[in-house]
Amino acid sequence: MPAAEVEISVDLVRALLEDQHPDLAERGISYAAEGWDAAMFRLGDDLAVRIPRRALSAPGADIEIRWLPQIAPHLPLPVPAPVRSGSPTPFFPWSWTVVPWFHGQTWADAPVRDGFEAATTLGWFVGALAAPAPPDAPKPMYRGTPLIMRDVAMRQRVATLGDAIDGSAVLAAWCAALSVPDLDGPRRWLHGDLHPANVVVRDARVVAVIDWNDLCGGDWASDLAAGWMCFGPAEREVFRAAVGSVDDDSWARGRGWALNHAVACLESSADNPRMRAVGERTLDAVLADRD
Repeated sequence: MPAAEVEISVDLVRALLEDQHPDLAERGISYAAEGWDAAMFRLGDDLAVRIPRRALSAPGADIEIRWLPQIAPHLPLPVPAPVRSGSPTPFFPWSWTVVPWFHGQTWADAPVRDGFEAATTLGWFVGALAAPAPPDAPKPMYRGTPLIMRDVAMRQRVATLGDAIDGSAVLAAWCAALSVPDLDGPRRWLHGDLHPANVVVRDARVVAVIDWNDLCGGDWASDLAAGWMCFGPAEREVFRAAVGSVDDDSWARGRGWALNHAVACLESSADNPRMRAVGERTLDAVLADRD
């Protein structure tokens, strides 16, 4: 996982709250989790503070502040639309947010009871999210772009992984994905990072989708990658049906995005066994599903 570019701690969170939201500063604060883009701290029982940890991902906080409250009411699952926002300060350089805390575990840490039910739930979610994006929606930077824009990084990662993967099979599947026509139609809203570590499970059921740092308007096939990142073959077909009208080209690009995510996880998660496991399962699913 990329190293944090700033020191993030309970003391920093407390200082930010005292500076900008003093009515929340006396709540209990505890470290909760950390990903590539942000660190999360519990704030009492029902809130969390989300702090960017890298300059590259910091603009995502501003995107979440502006857009997620507008999108959230139209979705069939809860999402962490910010309830408060913070501005850069002399002691912290980026925007940050206070968001709802969803009790449970991520799907990467706790299995669902019924994979077909989960496929239906997540499919409905992706279908509801994938409405046409307005002209001023955030442009895609890493997810939702034409797949060819990931080609250099993909080949570099395959070379880095070496014998840890079947590089020939991966590149053959990747070339097949690149041969699929690009999106032909309006840009749609997409989450951009829809994998098991960003889906919250409670009582073995899917209850929320978190981590909206890559929210943008682009090729929604990036979110269809969840079909391979979360499900086996039979469940995947239920997911596709629940999403709604998924044309074959979008579905094939989704498989390409799943391959991209799998290789990225494997190349960058030596210190994160949970995400490495997500990458391994996804790679197996994609290579087993080649036409």
